[in-house]
Amino acid sequence: MRITRTGGGRGRRAAALTTSVLTASALLLTGCSDDSDSDASDSNGNITLTVADFGQFGYKEAGLFAQYHKLHPKITVKEDTTTNEQDYYPKLLQQLNTGSGLADVTGIEVGRIKEVVDTQAAKYTDLSKTINVSDWVSWKEKQATAKDGTVIGAGTDIGPMSLCYRRDLFQKAGLPTDREAVAKAVKGGWEDYLKLGEQYKKKAPSGTYFMDSASAMYNAVVSSSPKQYYDADGKPIYKDSPAVQQGWNLAAEAASKKLTQGLPEFTDPWTAALRKGSVATVVCPAWMAGQISVNSGDAYKGKWDIARAPGTTAAAWGGSFLAVPKSGKHVKEATDLVKWLTAPEQQAAVFKAIGVFPSNKGAYELPGVKDAKLPYFNNAPIGQIYAEEAAAIPEAVLGAKDATIKDTISTQINNMEKRGTKPADAWKAATDTIDKVIG
Repeated sequence: MRITRTGGGRGRRAAALTTSVLTASALLLTGCSDDSDSDASDSNGNITLTVADFGQFGYKEAGLFAQYHKLHPKITVKEDTTTNEQDYYPKLLQQLNTGSGLADVTGIEVGRIKEVVDTQAAKYTDLSKTINVSDWVSWKEKQATAKDGTVIGAGTDIGPMSLCYRRDLFQKAGLPTDREAVAKAVKGGWEDYLKLGEQYKKKAPSGTYFMDSASAMYNAVVSSSPKQYYDADGKPIYKDSPAVQQGWNLAAEAASKKLTQGLPEFTDPWTAALRKGSVATVVCPAWMAGQISVNSGDAYKGKWDIARAPGTTAAAWGGSFLAVPKSGKHVKEATDLVKWLTAPEQQAAVFKAIGVFPSNKGAYELPGVKDAKLPYFNNAPIGQIYAEEAAAIPEAVLGAKDATIKDTISTQINNMEKRGTKPADAWKAATDTIDKVIG
């Protein structure tokens, strides 16, 4: 969906798939927006609902807005999309604080949901009376639940983790190519992943690197832990977090051993590397497959594959929510729309359209999800892989400034990769910056 994940968070992405076809034309990022008036209505009872979001949520690509209009002829849905979530979120906060300019439905990135729940929940409609929270994976709706039990957001997608790898490069480097064999090689965790990288480096095809970015691996390590940047009381613990320390140490090791090309994901050099074919592995939350297929192009179709993520602990990277501001003119209609958009059938339709994995468990048994395969990735059974990962993802403690912490640490990891910054200096730079922001 959205290609602007905040730090390790939601860079919404593109990934079009059906159970048998990956359609590149549907994968491209939609950065345009529809101008509309969220208060629009006429004397005949026709109304316009505006959905404000960021990047690509997939509703238009799946034809859901048009379908909803057919089901509800008096309701027209228009989408107001901001390409970059980092531009979208400050605007949303300003609208919430002033009570002006809000859409009928607003998207909220998972890296922001804790801050919104803690500081803005009173301005959103309680969806707990509308949606059945038990229909979602357990940890998803808890992320959008305030202390008083109100639920301010219905979950859209999630990012269960996998490992995308180039079969042809692995073969040339003398590594296993079968996805089950690759999963077995890294079953001990991300430490095994680095060991595999060292093996790859010994016989690596000229001009190739084992991984694109150590910061991506870092985010995967942290995302697999229930304790990340904050404790349950809202206190920042990132300096002492075992998950952060493990992720940082592994990233520093990858940088020092030159296992990484040092390319921040979603940047122009990163997309160029995929197009050139210089990257052997990419940490792969569900939405990443689309980015790889679009940027790698037809030349590498079938040469990529997908294996289960390293280790036995599942990880989630990314995901968003749809929320309904109380100040809207059509709260009931907007709430009904959110319920419909996040129902199993509609989440399955979005999955087939752009490849983002549902958070509503009811979608997992639908044929279009359960039996889904990616031809571009050697027919990897992604429906099965992602559903199994989703079921094992631990409930993580979220903090108000998760996204800021991730962004800052990722920047310093990149400095270790590209500038040769010493780990101690990079860590000090990261913590100094974070402390200035979060106090």
